[in-house]
Amino acid sequence: MPSSDPFRLSDAMRLNTIEAQSRAESGVAFCRLEQKKSNPPSLYAVFKAAFRREWRLSVQNKGDLLNPLVFFSLVTILFPLGIAPSAEILAPVAPGILWVAALLAVLLSLDALFRPDLLDGSLEQLLLNGYSPTLQVMARLLVHWLLTGLPLVLLAPLLGVMLYLPGSAFWALMSSLLLGTLALSLIGAIGAAITTGLNKSGVLMTLLVLPLYIPVLIFGTGAIGGAILGDPIGGHLALLAAVALLALTFAPLACTAGLKIAVAAD
Repeated sequence: MPSSDPFRLSDAMRLNTIEAQSRAESGVAFCRLEQKKSNPPSLYAVFKAAFRREWRLSVQNKGDLLNPLVFFSLVTILFPLGIAPSAEILAPVAPGILWVAALLAVLLSLDALFRPDLLDGSLEQLLLNGYSPTLQVMARLLVHWLLTGLPLVLLAPLLGVMLYLPGSAFWALMSSLLLGTLALSLIGAIGAAITTGLNKSGVLMTLLVLPLYIPVLIFGTGAIGGAILGDPIGGHLALLAAVALLALTFAPLACTAGLKIAVAAD
């Protein structure tokens, strides 16, 4: 194995869930960091190897990748059916519909972010393998956003057309969702990490995360609404970028602390 890659595949079988067993049978149950005392890998090498590992494990379960997209689409489609399929009614509320649907879709994907690894024991190895757990957690959060949040951003314009969103607001829609879904994933990951070791943690995680989502929702819908009215939206996007940057700075640290508590209590 090349010395630049600190990961190696483990032979341990995942025994707790059907999904974990399928991962083990495919030869990628989990990757274990191998300490090389003579030539320790750089932080970039650790992050790169962790990112590759998380990407391989995530793309194997296509159902978890499609669920947020399907949920996002269905929630958005139900609004015209439940209200009225007319531009006069849908266009003014389109920003709120799209943003609430995206928020709920991201929230739906958070419960399985850390729990499977806690059940099969690989989460404990991630924290105790001798390498920075914060870098490994950051790699996982980035993969989660790329496979969950980014597809929502790409799908949003199509659903915006269905809601009669003006073409002038599409750039604001995608820009706000690009920054907003990153913030939603990072903030939600903190709640997921804190409640990982608890039974029936979905409701508690929702109660913890939703109040923190409110500023992101306000700034995101404000950017789209300002674009519809022709007002400047730079302030809204700057605030969204600030929230995303703060979340990117503190979320990996908070998640690592929460996961250590969950492993210790397990």
